Amino acid sequence: MKGKKRVHAFKNRMEHWQVVSIGLTVYDAIAMILAFFLALWFRFDCRYTMIPKEYLNFYFKFILIYAVISIFVFRKMRLYNSIWRFASYSELLRTVVATGITFVIHCVGMNVFFGKMPLSYYVFGIMIQFVLTLGVRFSYRFVLLERSRQRKAEEIAKAKKVLLIGAGKAGQMILRDIKTAKELEDIVCCIIDDNPNKWGRYIEGVPVVGGRDDILSCVERFKIEKIVVAIPSATAQEKRDILNICKETGCELKNLPGIYQFLTGEVRVSALKDVAVEDLLGRDPIKVNMQEINAFIQDKKVMVTGGGGSIGSGLCRLIAEYHPKQLIIFDIYENNAYDIQQELKKKYPELDLVVLIGSIRDSRRINAVFETYRPDIVYHAAAHKHVPLMEDSPCESIKNNAIGTYKTAYAAMMNGCQRFVLISTDKAVNPTNIMGASKRLCEMIVQSFDRMIKEKTPERLPILYAHADDEDGAMVKKHVFSKDIKTEFVAVRFGNVLGSNGSVIPLFKKQMEAGGPVTVTHPDIIRYFMTIPEAVSLVLQAGAYAHGGEIFVLDMGEPVKIADLAKNLIRLSGYTLGVNMEIKYTGLRPGEKLYEELLTKEEGLQKTANDLIFIGKPLEFDEVHFLSQLRELEKAAMEESPDIKEIVAGIISTYHIRPEDKKRDSEAFQELVSLGRISHEGPSVETDHTTI
Repeated sequence: MKGKKRVHAFKNRMEHWQVVSIGLTVYDAIAMILAFFLALWFRFDCRYTMIPKEYLNFYFKFILIYAVISIFVFRKMRLYNSIWRFASYSELLRTVVATGITFVIHCVGMNVFFGKMPLSYYVFGIMIQFVLTLGVRFSYRFVLLERSRQRKAEEIAKAKKVLLIGAGKAGQMILRDIKTAKELEDIVCCIIDDNPNKWGRYIEGVPVVGGRDDILSCVERFKIEKIVVAIPSATAQEKRDILNICKETGCELKNLPGIYQFLTGEVRVSALKDVAVEDLLGRDPIKVNMQEINAFIQDKKVMVTGGGGSIGSGLCRLIAEYHPKQLIIFDIYENNAYDIQQELKKKYPELDLVVLIGSIRDSRRINAVFETYRPDIVYHAAAHKHVPLMEDSPCESIKNNAIGTYKTAYAAMMNGCQRFVLISTDKAVNPTNIMGASKRLCEMIVQSFDRMIKEKTPERLPILYAHADDEDGAMVKKHVFSKDIKTEFVAVRFGNVLGSNGSVIPLFKKQMEAGGPVTVTHPDIIRYFMTIPEAVSLVLQAGAYAHGGEIFVLDMGEPVKIADLAKNLIRLSGYTLGVNMEIKYTGLRPGEKLYEELLTKEEGLQKTANDLIFIGKPLEFDEVHFLSQLRELEKAAMEESPDIKEIVAGIISTYHIRPEDKKRDSEAFQELVSLGRISHEGPSVETDHTTI
């Protein structure tokens, strides 16, 4: 009993490989003894009685000595220390060498000390020994490989079959990473590349089956479920053409980040991003002269109103890169302001950052901010922008967008601001909604300010304020206008930005996550699109080009059908239109147009140093008369006039209220009257035949 315990304790102290080593040693000794006996037995026709006694005598005297010497040789060749599950050419070579050495020892030892044996004894003996000693070692690896193949076959059956587009360096890196990434259950079945020289060849055992024209047939042939695009060096047009083919397959689609990130190890296959819809817009990323922006921003105090919004926060991120003397973020929404504050503090700890909460409608607050911080440059992005919401609250649109812009511009002028850049919208062109009309009013405001300053008559600009108890106005205590007022006022007009709050893309994604349907207002509705980084970089550069009075227009590329965006996003997300995802057309919303415009017919285009930035020729209007109308407009908005849209239409000749929207407003007004909430006369319901 005690002996058994000692043996058990001894085993517990030994490592697993040591136990295996002892087992192999015993096996090798037995294999060597057996090998040469079998060689002798085979020599005499497998009949033990026919073996001469002298040969048996020589064999029995020498074989144990030989086994001990051979075990020593094997140990010196490290054949008992290898991890045989990973056995390769190195282990095979050492086994051959060890066998050769023991063969020489056997031949010399037997002939010198005992006697001569038949030649076949030596030849067959060493051959059988080699097979037995090598076989047991590599059989373990073969068993493991077979198990691995079985498991691989099971994994292949479960894995998503992947088509890899791109047989270059990026494609090879992705292929290798897919094979080794434990977090992925994918298997690459074939590769597509437009280089004919690669067709019919293999990368990591995966065939290159053809070019982009073969994508559809390969998807069907290999039963592809996922497509990975690994062509980071392709142009936007080439990528769009390939993606347009891929979207017809209904497969899940993944896109590769920039090749530089892969080469530097910053991104791995597990970080493959979903194909962004901007990849399908078909143009190269917008390039901006960073030196011009840097020279314009560096060492200046820059203020961004609405700095927590989509465009405003994008402006703040980019401005922070160019080392401003101070960045002032002004926003009414504290959560948005807090988010961008924390982001910038973490990324730019040395940045002089001021984050203030307030409304551009508050005359006293906005003037106090300008008096305290005196920014050199203002990017005015604060605005109500949601068209349907503003249709139901038109007075709020005027109060915030138009009158708020006026108050901010006035404060900027009176406090030595060098440049005031208004963020406008394509909805300001021939507007059919109050939001667009309010932004057109903003453009007219900055044009009026710029003209009055250039004519050195800033005193003609009225003070608009809502504090009736303040006799002098809330913005200035005295009408003291410096002769050195040189503030330059400009506007930058562009269309929709992808990924902004309220943008269709985030909405579509949320709808798909909820199971659908994806809602589109009209099958023919089109819009211009640009990414937020592109838009803000062009806004900054346009601001650097400005001399005052310009309306800069950004080239948005070709307009895109919203319905096509929805269909593409459905396909690229792995859904099948009409099977597991639907599109529902809900009809145009109040004030919504089928298409937006960046210019009116009257506005011409003037080129700038950047091919994507143009200057529109401003529409002529009587600034003095407009300013008097603006005073009346403010009064009407403050009094919540039900005729506010008609008043705006009287100011902006290009603003056309759609008949259906007039009817809707009238019905809403009558309902309020019936409830006793309004006693005024409602708006007229006449049809406007000029509506577009």
